[in-house]
Amino acid sequence: MERISLKKARWGMLIVVVLLCSTLSVEAKEPLQTLQENGWVDGHVQSDDKLTVQDFVALMNTMEGDLRGQSFSAVHRPEGVLTREGAALLLQQHTGWPDAYAPFTDVPPDAEAAGAIGALAQKGVMQGLSSQIFGYGQPMTFGEAAQLVLRYTETIKSNELMEASVVELQQMMDEEQLTAAELVHFYLERIEKYDKQGPALNAMITVNDNALARAKQLDEERHTKGARGPLHGIPVVVKDNFDTADMPTTAGCLCLEDSLPPDDAHQVELLRKAGAIILGKTNLHEFAVGYTTSGSMTGQTLNPYALDRYPGGSSGGTGAAVAGNFAVAGLGSDTGGSIRIPSSMNSLVGIRPTVGLSSRDGIIPLALTQDVGGPMARTVADAAALLEVTAGYDPEDPVTSWSEEEVPRSYVTALDEDGLRGARIGLLTQLTGDAAAPEVNQVITEAVSDLEALGAEVIPVKLPHFDEIMSYSSLSGWEFKFQLNDYLTSLGDDAPYTSLGEIIEAESYDPAIEGLLKARNSRKSLDEKEYKDIVLYRTKLTQEDLLTTMADQELDALVYPTSSHPPAKIGQEQRVGTNVLLSSFSGFPAITVPAGFTDEGLPVGIELLGRKFAEPTLIRFAYSYEQGTMHRKKPEMLP
Repeated sequence: MERISLKKARWGMLIVVVLLCSTLSVEAKEPLQTLQENGWVDGHVQSDDKLTVQDFVALMNTMEGDLRGQSFSAVHRPEGVLTREGAALLLQQHTGWPDAYAPFTDVPPDAEAAGAIGALAQKGVMQGLSSQIFGYGQPMTFGEAAQLVLRYTETIKSNELMEASVVELQQMMDEEQLTAAELVHFYLERIEKYDKQGPALNAMITVNDNALARAKQLDEERHTKGARGPLHGIPVVVKDNFDTADMPTTAGCLCLEDSLPPDDAHQVELLRKAGAIILGKTNLHEFAVGYTTSGSMTGQTLNPYALDRYPGGSSGGTGAAVAGNFAVAGLGSDTGGSIRIPSSMNSLVGIRPTVGLSSRDGIIPLALTQDVGGPMARTVADAAALLEVTAGYDPEDPVTSWSEEEVPRSYVTALDEDGLRGARIGLLTQLTGDAAAPEVNQVITEAVSDLEALGAEVIPVKLPHFDEIMSYSSLSGWEFKFQLNDYLTSLGDDAPYTSLGEIIEAESYDPAIEGLLKARNSRKSLDEKEYKDIVLYRTKLTQEDLLTTMADQELDALVYPTSSHPPAKIGQEQRVGTNVLLSSFSGFPAITVPAGFTDEGLPVGIELLGRKFAEPTLIRFAYSYEQGTMHRKKPEMLP
């Protein structure tokens, strides 16, 4: 007799069921009842009824057809009542999951199904009757099948969302296979599971309590009015030195723990207008002054590729969060490499825009002469999508007036798989070949070969005044005190402190940066000749050297390793070299893209630098390299 009746259903409905089931309390409905109410199983079927092989195949076939367009079969399985181990074998046969140890005392080690039972247990898809007893040889009931199907579907759904791009997610939402609320729920579960528990990445400072409600609003808006654009309903994270009116902005420092800005940073405002959901705020090196991402608010962030290593900095929280699939993408800030270094060390794409392309308004400053904010993402396309939304003029940041005629209609249109064909790229040899990091050198050698294989001509070059340029210091040592004081003033009467001096007196910060804070607080004025000479001559010399070299060699861009060294072990010195300083000193744009891994599995990135407002060119080159090599892979530490 036909025991089970199935009907076609939208994937979206099933996902709602799965997500509800994953968060129900002890008073929740039985999985079988949930399936019955959604039309997957006839209501007369009882939870303890025995399931036949044909019943299970029919159920899985309908679900797999809706989920992935795949068929499910029972090859070489006898008909009749389905046993629990038989269900495990059928599911393993379909998924191809490798055998694993079965942690149950009643499963014979040499049984045909032992490896399948272990595989499903390892995935969390099929559990035993108890922690030790699987129920080997017992019939599968409809209630057990309902649990198995829902757990399997949730696993498949998680795999679909893992590493999913903006375009893929938009397509799923447009086709009603996914909602923004479900997507937010997925990321919130991962944050709960992996940020403070499990591997405890410690990437997040604040999670937005309103994210789910906002997602539901955007879902309704999509239904009634359509999507605002590519970022509609897309969850992103932002470094916790970007102002958010609905969450504190701390710069990673306890001194600003309860500091709630009066409005959003301009880039955050633009993201919200585009329909993006600000899922939370990420950890950073306190006040963005270092490369290891540690601060008094949250402590040390870990690298998801190696939990004993630094994630880079200062935007290491965004780097670890995006790499760990806590959000689709994120924002970082970069004064002397703080977007590019953590992107490189977390196998991400990071864009440091031209100074003046995107507003710095509402970003706690480190040195405005060098500061920028920009995207960090798992793909070039996602980074381009964020840049497209956040670039442009802002009257609150006058330097963005330079960009008025320089922002193209779209950065996404620069994505071209053949973009490197015919390109001339200069390999800056003064930033390669560090004898202390042979593993990075090997990756860069292979990257040059890949660039050439993809159609580029790579020409070794040197900057004529390289040593003189690198002799200059970063302006953060000069500007930080005065610009931080201005920021604190902008907070109004609710500012927790009014000056860097007051923060130092309160001693509410990481003791590790005390000397640095005091040294910067000792600056008396920005009228000193030494400071003015750096602003004038360092910028002029760096720009002239870059432009002259590129013009003489007819180059479209320069390339070099983003960091001269891979992520260091926590507690050891994190060396990065001077590689990132050319973009910071010149104000010219740069993009870092994953180039591979060391023998220890540590990510390495290459950086492409171009002329002022050459972001489309850099995106085109980076996309072509990315698509031609596909070096990005998700961290094994976070399943």
